Amino acid sequence: MSLLEDLQWRGIVYQQTDEEGIENTLGKEAISLYCGVDPTADSMHIGHLLPFLTLRRFQKEGHRPIVLVGGATGLIGDPSGKSEERNLQTLETVQHNVDCIKNQLKRIFDFESENGAIMVNNYDWAGSMDIVTFLRDYGKHVGVNYMLAKDTISSRLETGISFTEFTYTILQAMDFLHLYENHNCKMQIGGSDQWGNITTGLELIRKMAPEGSKAYGLTIPLVTKADGTKFGKTESGAIWLDPEKTSPYEFYQFWINTADADVIKYLKFFTFLSREEIEGLEKAVQEEPHLRKAQKTLAEEMTRLIHGDEALEQAIKITAALFSGEIKNLSASEIKQGFKDVPSYEHSEGEELGIVDLLVAAKISPSKRQAREDVTNGAVSVNGERITELDYTLSDKDKIEGQFTVIRRGKKKYFLIKY
Repeated sequence: MSLLEDLQWRGIVYQQTDEEGIENTLGKEAISLYCGVDPTADSMHIGHLLPFLTLRRFQKEGHRPIVLVGGATGLIGDPSGKSEERNLQTLETVQHNVDCIKNQLKRIFDFESENGAIMVNNYDWAGSMDIVTFLRDYGKHVGVNYMLAKDTISSRLETGISFTEFTYTILQAMDFLHLYENHNCKMQIGGSDQWGNITTGLELIRKMAPEGSKAYGLTIPLVTKADGTKFGKTESGAIWLDPEKTSPYEFYQFWINTADADVIKYLKFFTFLSREEIEGLEKAVQEEPHLRKAQKTLAEEMTRLIHGDEALEQAIKITAALFSGEIKNLSASEIKQGFKDVPSYEHSEGEELGIVDLLVAAKISPSKRQAREDVTNGAVSVNGERITELDYTLSDKDKIEGQFTVIRRGKKKYFLIKY
């Protein structure tokens, strides 16, 4: 399969500005192409991944990716997909976010090989531009009627849009023109909500670049879930790429809990597995769904890509320990990851910890009577070991690295004791 055929098979292509032109260009030359992200936070989340992973597919086929972090556009705010104005961020905040996102993109792309990725920041060419230059050299080429016809702008006319966000599409168009002129960048790819911004860039190239210049745009579909709920969101919020915001274990769990109805689509979208490998996993979903081979593969591929082999092994270890109840095998940092969202109780150093009193103080059991009953019935375990003696007192050997003790009541209710 050609690269474009592979993208079509994976369901990644949503719109193309010139399908025949793109096919012919990719067939005869290695091109530079770009995708951008605005630093609206100090981390990307998994909703940002698909366009960049698609860009990586182009790199694997010999093309050169240009990764743009929008230090300038991040100061303005993209109206795409928003019903109201974004809050403006300070230059310092945006710069901090730029630095954080750059580090995350370095995990996805190869910057060293012959067609190594280039990373750029549009603040470098737009940040110092004066208003007269912007209006004369760029604004003159983009008609107001043309802009009003864009969905991202027309959808905001009733609720209101500032001149600042109104001009966003011109700023992004300037990016495409700048990269076309300085890096021979012939294509921009982005999410389906970026179609209007991409075509404005092509309009600027048509009017301002030398006659005969040709560039293209390709958009990627919005990622959806079969049950209609939003992709990338959980009860605790977005799934971030920053391990401090979403631990590798939580990241792994998100992917391994993918529904059978979604898992093959996500394998096509997000992994670099071959068609044969994915079709084999599709067969496993149909014939052996209980083994969850496809989900395990998806979770492993994504966690390895974003967090590396060591973090993946740790996530698998935590998952296995929680399934088996063998908590003692975990380190304090693994406990912290695996039990991030369970109820916790902080215990003062020096106080003796009798199991019955602890169960009541930590609100694990509602009363002393119930606590005694839970212990004698074998419903309570400390770090995975069942406790049945009412006079059991926790000691240093029950403190994992002196920091945590994990109490389980019943089969699945975990509680964390912190020291």
